[in-house]
Amino acid sequence: MASSREYLDFILEQPVYEDMMRKRDNISYSWESQRSKYKVSDIDQEIFKSYLEKAKKVGRISFENDDPADVMTKLELSDGEWLLNAGAALFVDCGINELQMAKFASDERLTFTDIRRFTGPILDLADKAVQYVIDAMDWRVEFDGSLERKEIPEIPVDAVREAVINSFGHRLVESGQSVEVAIYRSFIEIYSPGKFPDGVTPEMFIKEIRKPIRRNPLITRTLYYSKDMESFATGLKRIQDACDELGCKVEYYGDNYGFTVRFYRHCGEGWGTSMSATDGTHGTRSGTHEYETQIIDLVKGNNRITRKQMASELSVSLRTIQRIINSIDGLTFVGSGRGGHWEYKK
Repeated sequence: MASSREYLDFILEQPVYEDMMRKRDNISYSWESQRSKYKVSDIDQEIFKSYLEKAKKVGRISFENDDPADVMTKLELSDGEWLLNAGAALFVDCGINELQMAKFASDERLTFTDIRRFTGPILDLADKAVQYVIDAMDWRVEFDGSLERKEIPEIPVDAVREAVINSFGHRLVESGQSVEVAIYRSFIEIYSPGKFPDGVTPEMFIKEIRKPIRRNPLITRTLYYSKDMESFATGLKRIQDACDELGCKVEYYGDNYGFTVRFYRHCGEGWGTSMSATDGTHGTRSGTHEYETQIIDLVKGNNRITRKQMASELSVSLRTIQRIINSIDGLTFVGSGRGGHWEYKK
């Protein structure tokens, strides 16, 4: 029998080690409260002003003084002239937050057709991530008798944004991992570093009334003020409800390293399973192909045509025009502004 003085060496996985250190030191989730190397003067003014306007508009902030130093103090995101890590993550264009996005040719992480990496403030990266998904998704068109077409995404945009903003708000920053958006042929995944809380499952938050578990309370509280996040542990339920309404299948899974929300593509009424044309009241991929052909014809007729003019010609939104342009291989805009022109090479 081994004596009490003998011991066994073993290797701990990094997430397990980090969790043990938090429990030992009793400093659970204190990263965001530590002083950063950034000052209030480093705040991105455009991001700050946009946030403050939104928070005031939704009625959750009523500060009379809009001075960044005063606002950071009231939000408890600064220590004198220095920002706390939470304040820097929210409002400074720095490397605290990292976003990686990629499109894959199949349902496996083998061949990618596009890959991008960004750093910056949380809300700026969240906007980039949501737009990336919007541009990658297929949309169909419905006619309801009015003059305007109704554009229907294959995945609810509100659910995508909820998943994205939660991935930043609840991530384990100390892990050094990036928030990831991965576009596959049959599904889209949004990954947040940091495992789901022990003792609970995503289904519990969807089906039951649960108290919130906040990994980064300063960040999530600040995002609550602008209504980018809610503080009642309802994020997963809102994702599920939005997907159920549209008929989009969604799954949640995780491990010791992170948590993933997976949205399945081309589900629900009007999409089918093969992306073939429908009955004329809907437009799927075949409708997108028709728009691609029309845009190519417009460019051939006038290589200086603007996106706004294209949208007017085809009676669709600028967002739709940009999405379709992104899908056309060989179509590029050379130069900039009014001095630029379109080139199309098959």
